[in-house]
Amino acid sequence: MIELAIQWKDFLNPEFYIQHGGLWLFLFIVFAETGLFAGFFLPGDSLLFVAGIYSNELAAELFQFDNDLINLVLIALLVILSGVLGNMVGYWFGAASGPFLFRRNDTFFFKKKHLFAAKEFYDKHGGGAIVFARFLPIIRTFAPIIAGIVRMERHKFTLYNIIGSISWAVSMLFAGHYLYKFFLKQFGFDLKDRLELIVLGIILVTTAPVIIRLMRKSKK
Repeated sequence: MIELAIQWKDFLNPEFYIQHGGLWLFLFIVFAETGLFAGFFLPGDSLLFVAGIYSNELAAELFQFDNDLINLVLIALLVILSGVLGNMVGYWFGAASGPFLFRRNDTFFFKKKHLFAAKEFYDKHGGGAIVFARFLPIIRTFAPIIAGIVRMERHKFTLYNIIGSISWAVSMLFAGHYLYKFFLKQFGFDLKDRLELIVLGIILVTTAPVIIRLMRKSKK
């Protein structure tokens, strides 16, 4: 019997999920990170980038064409579907729990004024918030839940949910796939040998706007 030695750092490594969980675990993580509270710690952008590198291997679990582009597009469609469904579940949860939260009294950790502020924000910037949240770790998990809580119009949420999911899936997957091929062909450099550094770079780039914004707010 083969035992798999798992370390805590493996759970932050997107390549670990793809190599040991394959296509279905990959799609579940996309769903969970965009629709379940517990999914905020899971890799998102970096997972899609790495999945683009392994798109042919992932596609082979369900279908296999002798065409990189077709395999990549089919994987992208599955990711888009998982992302859209994940956000819909998050929205539904927020809508179901919203009335309770609006009736709840203020506590040290919960301030009703933040809900009203969020509603005002979504009324004004709702569409853009849903799209751009896809590219921001943690925020992408809670954005659809908040949208449901503040009762963002369902058809508006659905439209921008689809736009955001398409933009996220296509940009991350295609970037991973074609950058991998470009560096391998032009420089003989295999990105798989430096995935840890690449993942770290993606995390820094995607989280920087959130960190900067929080730092600016703390100074006010």
